[in-house]
Amino acid sequence: MITAAQMRAARALTGIDQKTLAERAGVSLPTIQRMEASDGVVRGVVDTLMKVIQALDEAGVELLGENQASERGGRGVRLKAIAAQNPQG
Repeated sequence: MITAAQMRAARALTGIDQKTLAERAGVSLPTIQRMEASDGVVRGVVDTLMKVIQALDEAGVELLGENQASERGGRGVRLKAIAAQNPQG
């Protein structure tokens, strides 16, 4: 669904901090902090995850899954498959 790294990158691209994302998503700041501190795919209550994804979407972020093409264009970042498999380089 969404990884912790995607959440951090999405916030960086939009210039919003964790508190602002929490407010926009209608969730608590500790929830955002916990999500971003997790490894890999963020786990949690589906409703909470959907709120965060919706808030990021409204901020202009398009989340891309593995092997998914970007449909809207625009600027963004994506890890290469090699980098994702070998985080040391």
